[in-house]
Amino acid sequence: MLRIKNLVVRHNEITAIKGVSLHLKKGEIVTLIGSNGAGKTSLLEAIAGLNSNKDGEILFENENITSYTSYKIVSLGISLVPEGRQIFSSMTVYDNILLGSYSRLKKEKRDAIQIDFIFNLFPVLKERIRQIAGTLSGGEQQMLAIARALMAKPKILLLDEPSTGLAPIVVKEIFKTLNVLRKESNISILLVEQNAKLALEFSDRGYLLETGFIVAEGESKDLLMDNNIIRAYLGKNYNEVTDR
Repeated sequence: MLRIKNLVVRHNEITAIKGVSLHLKKGEIVTLIGSNGAGKTSLLEAIAGLNSNKDGEILFENENITSYTSYKIVSLGISLVPEGRQIFSSMTVYDNILLGSYSRLKKEKRDAIQIDFIFNLFPVLKERIRQIAGTLSGGEQQMLAIARALMAKPKILLLDEPSTGLAPIVVKEIFKTLNVLRKESNISILLVEQNAKLALEFSDRGYLLETGFIVAEGESKDLLMDNNIIRAYLGKNYNEVTDR
């Protein structure tokens, strides 16, 4: 579904991603973990076409999209849910959702069907449909950001730090819904998440990114047992806790 080869991403004079290669299969959930400043967001933004200062290859369904605009990438089937949600706070919930379908309005008139699908995933948004988006709770705003991305009917969903600033019970509900989405729509998810334990328990495979390099990769269940990852990201007592 998605294959990245030797990707280099720069921000002016700073090289944020240094020759990264990874892949994502259809219906798979893959996570990127790492400390702040490791380059996780830069990688997602490069895939989404938000940074043109890059080398290497980004292949989506065997099509080279490295130089494509963000609009073109969305229309092909890759949607980004950005860090911090970035909803249009002065607009209604409904208008925020509808904006997500902008890339395909000329191709089809099936927005009502997709909105019904989204409201089944996030019933609270249906209750808030005429509410101003900026008055929603943090968890509801995150649901809205995901809903907006889903309106483009993506094949791949890029999620950047969806748990940031949310209560654990809200995070649990959002990740539960994402699992339902994957099972019902066979959508692929590339997840960036600061909470390494949560990310690895949720995903099929994972990559550990440090200072722009991938330093570990594998099935999530194996990474959860990696002593170096446990010490750095999960806490030294992780195995003792999970064994109980």
